[in-house]
Amino acid sequence: MQTTQLYIDGAFAAPKAGGTFDAIDPATEAAFAKIAAGTSEDVDLAVRAARRAFDEGSWPQMPASERAAALRRIAKGINDRLKEIAAIETRDNGKPIPESEWDIGDAAFVFDYYADLAEAHEAEGAETVDLGDDAFKATISTEPLGVVGAITPWNFPLLMAVWKVAPALAAGCTIVLKPSEYCSVSCAILAEIIDDAGLPAGVFNLITGIGPDAGAPLSEHPLVDKLAFTGSVPTGRKVMTAAAAGIRTVSLELGGKSPFIIFDDCDIDKAVEWILFGIFWNKGEVCSATSRVLVQQGLYPKLMQRLVEATEAITIGPGDVEGIKLGPVVSKIQYDKVLAAIEAGKKTDAKLMTGGGRAEGFETGYYIAPTIFAEVPTDAAIWREEIFGPVVCVNPFDTEEEALTLANDSPYGLAGAVMSDDLERCERVAARLRAGIIWINCSQPTFTQVPWGGYKSSGIGRELGTAGFMGFRETKQITRYDHTRTWGWYLGQ
Repeated sequence: MQTTQLYIDGAFAAPKAGGTFDAIDPATEAAFAKIAAGTSEDVDLAVRAARRAFDEGSWPQMPASERAAALRRIAKGINDRLKEIAAIETRDNGKPIPESEWDIGDAAFVFDYYADLAEAHEAEGAETVDLGDDAFKATISTEPLGVVGAITPWNFPLLMAVWKVAPALAAGCTIVLKPSEYCSVSCAILAEIIDDAGLPAGVFNLITGIGPDAGAPLSEHPLVDKLAFTGSVPTGRKVMTAAAAGIRTVSLELGGKSPFIIFDDCDIDKAVEWILFGIFWNKGEVCSATSRVLVQQGLYPKLMQRLVEATEAITIGPGDVEGIKLGPVVSKIQYDKVLAAIEAGKKTDAKLMTGGGRAEGFETGYYIAPTIFAEVPTDAAIWREEIFGPVVCVNPFDTEEEALTLANDSPYGLAGAVMSDDLERCERVAARLRAGIIWINCSQPTFTQVPWGGYKSSGIGRELGTAGFMGFRETKQITRYDHTRTWGWYLGQ
């Protein structure tokens, strides 16, 4: 693995300042690799390479079928190394191996999906518009947007990067990717795979590094046409401010505090299963995690008992051990943040039902016991603020209207879920939840074919689906006048 080198203009090279930082295994707290620490000088080289590749290179004008063939080679390269990349992802992030394998398989699929979509979009051609005047003809077409600066998070290190890289490349853009410093190794492998796929120099560039040293210069670079960011709300604000300075396009996928409304006609075990998956999958390090659960009074006592029992039965440990369902959180910084949020929750009137601290039996590693708070004051930080860890808050409700009021009372609007055997009620509630992603009788399943993004402080724009592709295309109208006619406004007929 070329982890101590950057990938710029079609070649691997050490960062100009020569710096590195450690990749830390959250299960052991030990360093296991050195990562290249890019700085503003490297970012400038990468952006200029991407600019040349877009302005002077073949990639933007290349037939979609040729770009698609390259994307399919990347997909194959990921699938060929799936087990290897998944093992690295688990070591870098802490998630259980089955989750990593799921993520890496999805990443390969994303490249295949956008290869197909690029070909289909080109085949559709320009749209002809009836202007109501036969002297004029108009068409609407799209073209590649330009140079993309992508800054991606640590919770799904490769997959979240691919959500940006694949549609950007399919659309004909060039890109500079800056992954999170907490989990960069799988993106370094992606650079190797893309290099093997034979893309023209400068089309894809990888800059690993610390946020202020590499991410900020990428956000501020004047030659970048679009910034695509996934991460926290505070950092998203900085990215948006940088984009505003140059009047550049921006897409932001930010935080969430997603509600899950469960009515009392539900099967308890089905409800508990989806509550667990909605918050403890990926250790709760999920922007869309349904971390605010609302349960109707008729089901609430029995469900809480079953939920606590099931939570306390979750197997905790290193992600590379078979049967583990909950690994360590990603870093010491995240570990401390989650524990601080839990301690703040204990000081409210909320009831701590289980968990509440470090998982028992682990002297090293960033292990947090899956934690449930019940009957939480709705003005408490644990109810209103994203924790991004294995912590869930559960409150009872009486009526559908009350549940909707509680669910929508949030600055976030990334996702929401509703569960009931009454499908008409589910559809009614789904229509009124103020969020970009709604699940009915489930929580968290994610599909490449449909758009992903949120309302309010959860972000701007959409990824995945056709929307994810069109987010990297510019729309152009061309209007033609019949040259055999005379306009005659100033010069007469």
